[in-house]
Formats: sequence, structure tokens, C-alpha cells
Amino acid sequence: MDKRSIIGIVLIGVIFFGFTIYSSRQQQKYQEEMAAYEAAHPELANPAAADSTASVVEFIDPMVPIQPDSAARAREVALLGDRLAAAKNAEPELITVDNDVFRIVFSTRGGIVHSVTLKEYTRYGKRDERNEPVELFVPESAKFDLSFFIKNGLNNVKVNTSDYTFTADPVELRDSSQVVRMRLAVAPDAALEYEYVVYDAAVPSRDYLVDYTVRLINMAPYMSNQSSIGIDWSNTSYQNERGFKNENMYTTVAYRIPGEGSIDDLSMSEGDKEEKISSSVEWIAFKQQFFSSVLIARNGNFSYADVAYSTAAPDSGLIKSFSTSTAVPYTAQTEQYDFSFYFGPNKYAVLKKIDNAQGETLLLDRLIPMGWGIIGWVSRWLVIPVFDFLRQYIGSYGWIILILAILIKVIVSPLTYKSYISQAKMRIIKPEMDALNAKYPRQEDAMKKQQEMMALYKKAGINPMGGCIPLLIQFPILIAMFRFFPSSIELRGQPLFWAHDLSSYDSILNLPFSIPFYGDHVSLFALLMALSTFAFSYISYQQTSSAQPQMAGMKFMMVYLMPIFMLCWFNDYSSGLCYYYLLFNLLTIAQTFLIRRMVDDGKIHAIMEANASKAKNRKKSKFQLRYEELMRQQEAMQRGKAQGGKKRR
Repeated sequence: MDKRSIIGIVLIGVIFFGFTIYSSRQQQKYQEEMAAYEAAHPELANPAAADSTASVVEFIDPMVPIQPDSAARAREVALLGDRLAAAKNAEPELITVDNDVFRIVFSTRGGIVHSVTLKEYTRYGKRDERNEPVELFVPESAKFDLSFFIKNGLNNVKVNTSDYTFTADPVELRDSSQVVRMRLAVAPDAALEYEYVVYDAAVPSRDYLVDYTVRLINMAPYMSNQSSIGIDWSNTSYQNERGFKNENMYTTVAYRIPGEGSIDDLSMSEGDKEEKISSSVEWIAFKQQFFSSVLIARNGNFSYADVAYSTAAPDSGLIKSFSTSTAVPYTAQTEQYDFSFYFGPNKYAVLKKIDNAQGETLLLDRLIPMGWGIIGWVSRWLVIPVFDFLRQYIGSYGWIILILAILIKVIVSPLTYKSYISQAKMRIIKPEMDALNAKYPRQEDAMKKQQEMMALYKKAGINPMGGCIPLLIQFPILIAMFRFFPSSIELRGQPLFWAHDLSSYDSILNLPFSIPFYGDHVSLFALLMALSTFAFSYISYQQTSSAQPQMAGMKFMMVYLMPIFMLCWFNDYSSGLCYYYLLFNLLTIAQTFLIRRMVDDGKIHAIMEANASKAKNRKKSKFQLRYEELMRQQEAMQRGKAQGGKKRR
């Protein structure tokens, strides 16, 4: 045996001997503590005497918490210490704080937000009326749990804060806020402290915000070796809107990865969904159609996030159950964590102003589904500013939507005019196009026919896409309005004519049965919108089919199928959206008849002839020459292929 082996054996023996002595001393200390505790509680020495009434049937009041037996109590004290063991069995209390926008109730059991009631909003009750205050979640479902490990001799004990009752200080008034402070004692000189700050100042970015600070007071000596503290947050939300299907479609879990210019969410569905996010996360939102509960990391980020939701039954009065498991980094030098909760409406003017501790935007306004790319730009920079401006001066949302529809029609009217002129030119040259079709009936002459058609378009000054491009440019605006109205909380509860709520469907007749793809009610605004779509489609078809014969095969789809499809699709949608599309269709029909009266086909034909005569004397561009040469080469190739086929036959 060499020298190194001998040294290794000796070291192992020393370590083993030292560990044995240390373990025996710890065991002796534990037995002494248990003996002292049993001396102070003699009932532990004779459990039978302490349980002399065991034969008596005991009726337990479910409202009174069941106290653990003395032996279990002793084990808890030995495992957790006096303070945590006492906190585990202490009676919880509720603390209520009000400001102008919500009432928030805290529970000392776990030190959590127990319930949130919004004062400015109501939800549909049992009689299909908006007569109950909006509660963001079921109080009994509320859970917010911090989990970490503390040292107890050789053991590491896991602490879940939801299992313990905190002690609370009286509510403190500080400047323009109310402070709720709760504390969980871990040792005589160490505690976990929660501080909630509820703002009373009438500042939009603070109205629905609750700052939440977690302080680790002298906790480092008692914390086990760990790199993170776990967080589990969950609740179940009530159904707040009239239609379960529509509200459920907008209800999901959303989150933002730091540095990204957009947010992510679980795909919306009626079932269950979960996702594991391995990257850091800045905030996590339990989002409903018009309201959200958001947990924000103000300094730093969450290390990861496992998010999930499950969908409730349609007749349960609930919409979805949300949950997330995440963590924040921990070191022995960590003294506190700064979070915030947002409990409030999905209101653009409020959400866009909420930032982090560095003053950087959190992009919470992206919780409002306005669409991606150019559609989102149209919503944020055109629709919302105009809508908010009109709200300052006009009380009726019916008038606001009408003015908004007129303004948008005025903005796109030059495009509509160009589209009509392009279609008018196509009608004028239709006889010449028919002559070309008769001149080149064979497939082999398709290139030649196409070449002469392009020459005809050029002579007449027609862009073949001139009638489509203006419509494509208008399309983002139509989609932006489609995204804006169902998610605009300003329309929530606003009446118009027979509709009691522009954010929901307007039912004039509830059916005793459900029609597939349609529903169990009749929405009058959706019906009128479908009829206006039929009228607009019929007029458009007559206008385009005369100029473009290939459109004849599209008549059934354009004139009949599309209005039926729109009726089935929009029957459950926002009546404000149906009202807007109804106005848009009526304004478009009126605009079409007005342009027809203003535009003279004879004058257009004269202008086309004048342009054609000028084009004859105009020198061809290099692009035109290359295009014509390419067309000749393609035509020659087609002829070669045709002749080769004849020889083989």
C-alpha cells in the first residue's frame, strides 16, 4: 500500500469519526428538548388518560378548524420550531382595503390577496342582467405560495407559505396609499415579511396597481443551500360576460419575455392547455376578455414559468382556472423582492402607462388583442385616438361609432374612387377584350393573347390590379375594427336602441333550441348587417361582372354565401361591431351611387383615347422592350413545343 492510499484511509476515518460524534450530540440535544417539552405537557406521557372520552361520539363543527393532537403538535414543534408550528395552526383573519376603483381583501393565511372587487364595473347575474359587481376570481380559489427550505439540524424543512398564518400590523396610511404589512416569524430574530401598497392617488397607471414587497429579515442564517425561491399562483375566474363562448375565446394566460416587442399567450381553446417556458419572464397575466390579474417582477425577472389553464363548464358561472409555477433567484445576500399585482380592466389608456422600476414599458397594453403588424398599428394610431377624442365630447356611443365610420370612409374614399375608375375603364374596353378572346381561342395562342391584352391595358391606361389594390389597402382597417370592438371595454354596458350592451350580442329572440353554426338566439344587428352585406355584394357583383366576365362564376359565393356566413359568424359577436359593419356597408352603398352620378363613362372614354394617342408617340422604355422580347421568346417556345408534339404524333 503506497503513501497516498494510507493518507486517504486516515482522512476517511477522521471524517467518519467526526460525523459520528456530531450526530450523537445532535440526537442527545433533540432528546433533551423532547423531554423538556413532555415535562411541560404531562398529557403526552399518558395518551390514554388524555383521551379518556374517546368512546363518546363527537360532532365536529365544520366551521371550527380541527386542532392537531398533542403528539402531532410536538412533532411539528420539533420539526418547525415554536413560531412556525404556532403559525401553522393559528386562526386567519381578513383585512379589507378600499380605494376609488376596487375593494381588495387580504387574508393572513398565506398572506395572500383573498379577493378583488371592482367598483366601476358590473357583471351579468342570474337574471341575465348586469347587476352584480365584478369579482376577478373566486376567493376560495385564490392561492399564492412561496416555497423555500430552512435548516433544522441536519434536516432541510420545506416551507410553503400557504400553510401558515401571518401576523398582521394595523393598516398604515402613507402619503397617498394604504400599506398592509404581514409577517411570518421563522425564528426569534428572523421573519418573512410581506408589504402590500394600495394606491389612493387618482393616477391611471396606479389606480389598479398593488405593489408587493417580500422582505427576508435576517433569514440567511436559517435558509438552506438553495438557488431559488418557488412561487405558485392560481385562481379561478367568474364568467363576467353574457356569452360563455365569446368570453372564453378571449380568456387565456399571457406572459412577456424580457426584451421582446410583443407578448405570448397560450392558444385560446375550450379545453385545457399548459406550456413550459424555459426562458426568463417579466410578467404573467391571467387574462379574461375585459379584465386581467397580472403578476409583475419589477426588479429582475422570473427564472422560468410553467403556465396552464382549464376551462369550466358553460353553465357553472365560471370561465377558466389559471395556474402558474415559477421561481426567483436567491442568494445569501438577497434581502427582498419587488413585485406588483395589477387587478383591473384591459383598458388601453391605463395599461400602456404601467412600467417597471427602470421606467421601461411593460407592454401590458398588448393584453388587448388588436392584431399584429399593420393591423395593430391602425388600431393604436388611428382607431383608438379617434375613439378616445370623440368620447370626450359625445356621450352616445351610437353617434361615436357613426362618426368613426364616416371618418374612415372619408379617409379611404380616394382609394374607392380609383377602384371605381379602374372598373369603369375595364367596362369600356370590354368589347376589345371580347374581340381578343375570339381572335385567339386556342391554348397555344395564350401568350400572344396575353401580350395584346397588356398592350390594350397600356393603351387605355389601365392597371390590371387597380380595382384590387385599393380594396387590399382598406382590408387592414376592416380587420382592425374587427379586433377593436369586441375588446373595447369602453363599450361594455353601453346601450344603443334595442341593444343593452354594445360589447355583447343583442338578442331580440331567444330560441328554445340551438341551430348549428348559428346559436340559440337572434341578434338583430347581426341580421341587419348580413342584409346590408347582401345588398353591397349584389351591387358590387353587378358592377364587376359586366367588366370582368370571369367573375360570373363567383356570384353564389359573393352574393349569397358570404352574407349567410357573416350572419352565422357574427350572431354571437359584439353588437357594436355588427352596428359598425352595418354602417360601413350602408355608407359604401351610398358612396357607390354617388360616384356613379359623378363619373361619366363617356368622358372617361375620351380621356382614354387622348392618352392612347399620346402613348403612340411615346418612346418605349427599356423595361417595355425587355418585356416584349421576353414575350416573343416565350411565344416561340410555345410554338416549338406544339410543332414537336405534332411530329411525334
